Amino acid sequence: MRACIYRGAKQIGGSCVELEADNHSLLLDLGLPLEGDPSDKALVPPISLDNLCGAVISHPHIDHYGLLHHLPEQTPVLIGAAAKRIIQSAAPFTGQALPAFVGPSLKDRQPIDLGPFRITPHLVDHSAYDAYALLIEANGKRLFYSGDFRAHGRKGHLHKRMLSEPPTNIDALLLEGSSLSRLNSDACFPSESDLEEVLTAQLSVASGITLFQTSAQNIDRLVTVYRACRRTGRPIVIDLYTAAILAATENPHIPQSHWPGVLLYLPRRQAIQVKRNGWFDLLKRHSSHRIYNDELKTKAANGVFIFRPIMMSDLDKASCLNEAQFIYSQWAGYLAKGSYSSMESWLEKHGLTINYLHTSGHASASDLRALAEALRPKALVPIHSFSAEHYPMLFDNVILRKDGEWWEV
Repeated sequence: MRACIYRGAKQIGGSCVELEADNHSLLLDLGLPLEGDPSDKALVPPISLDNLCGAVISHPHIDHYGLLHHLPEQTPVLIGAAAKRIIQSAAPFTGQALPAFVGPSLKDRQPIDLGPFRITPHLVDHSAYDAYALLIEANGKRLFYSGDFRAHGRKGHLHKRMLSEPPTNIDALLLEGSSLSRLNSDACFPSESDLEEVLTAQLSVASGITLFQTSAQNIDRLVTVYRACRRTGRPIVIDLYTAAILAATENPHIPQSHWPGVLLYLPRRQAIQVKRNGWFDLLKRHSSHRIYNDELKTKAANGVFIFRPIMMSDLDKASCLNEAQFIYSQWAGYLAKGSYSSMESWLEKHGLTINYLHTSGHASASDLRALAEALRPKALVPIHSFSAEHYPMLFDNVILRKDGEWWEV
């Protein structure tokens, strides 16, 4: 079995690995580079399409699947069933192009044979829902791809299980290291439970509405907010996009639009989408607890809004931001890059400061080391990191590879 990292040997975003065995190939992720244009076919690596068995997608983040639609239409795409539903539920709102999603679903520790490859998914803790690490076997070789993972989320028990029941005889470990450029090697990230405690304390003394900026696809964070709201007697206010994403999990333990303490608010821009696209059944499905602009001062007077910038003009018209607070719960790099410059101007206009409450979707150095020690690979190859040069100081058996370089597993 041979391997080639097309993107990821020295960068985060746009992950793509091709494996080759017996003149057949297999893709591990086909992601959109950060700030890349999904319509730009030139971003697709020089994949061997003639004998491509399929693409295996580790999790539903666009930097791991965002170029799939450029593959031939009937290419098998292997992804978790919930992950696929989340991607498909988001696409009508975002306009994102998607593949046909032909192929079997990934299920935890259930092998799938595809050509000469045996693929065994391992469910992991990550900020993306339904995320997997992948064990790939072919011709007596075993490669383990960590995908993106962490140990401090609401599914941290999955990391503990991996350490206690690891795959064995690993020839090569592709290990993500997103945090190595963001966190000291001896530091740890706060857990989702830590965030819940901090948010609960903040909500306990807040007077008005709380605007909480986070990704609707960060299901762990939405659970954190919901739990803090229940503990402080406040409603959580979601939009139709967030409601659709939550429903796509099909998990009875994940908050839904009809749950107690959940309110649905439809911003004007989404109302236009509903009318234009005929999404009336979707809206009806989530409208049991719907509130309107003139009710924001009453039913949501102390609510926690899962905030999106499309809500800004609606909140202005409702005049409901007296004593409001704003909490930012995403990667700080988006602010540094100016991605939310109009939102920051709007916050300044209303005298709202940015309170930062976040934790990474990626493992700390200590958790990365724990995984490497459990798997004991013959070779450890950096991927999904801006700090590949740090790996030899943290891990044994490190081999640095270049993007586009083919090598024997």
